[in-house]
Amino acid sequence: MMEKENIQIGFTLQSIKTEQYAIFEDNFTPKKETNLGTELQFKLDQKNNLIGVFIGFEFLQNKKVFLKIQVSCHFKVSETSWNNFIQQRESKLVVPKGFLAHLAMITTGTTRGVLFAKTENTLFSKFIVPTLNVSEMIPEDAAFDMLVE
Repeated sequence: MMEKENIQIGFTLQSIKTEQYAIFEDNFTPKKETNLGTELQFKLDQKNNLIGVFIGFEFLQNKKVFLKIQVSCHFKVSETSWNNFIQQRESKLVVPKGFLAHLAMITTGTTRGVLFAKTENTLFSKFIVPTLNVSEMIPEDAAFDMLVE
């Protein structure tokens, strides 16, 4: 059995943005069962070696959203690591799923904090972004088409 070598990927967190935040009080009933919807997206800024991780959560009752948040974290990848993602033959940029899961985990934790800060001292503060196994949400490495200069 061959072990995949653990590659160090250099990156820094460049920025955090609250993309969406809303409370729809009319859709909320205390003590009623709540469901959670989750959405995860990755976007690239290839000119600046940035990966944007967008994660959204919708808290629902009776299939109606009563609390919604989407936060994005933007990570700058070091030049060396970025170049390691490039696969010239296919004109693709391939980002390893383990690295994407790590960035998604950071973004999830950030979103948890943003949501708490926005709902603190309200009846919605008990709705906390749960711990998630984000690696299950990222089944494979992500391949992006390379920009043609």
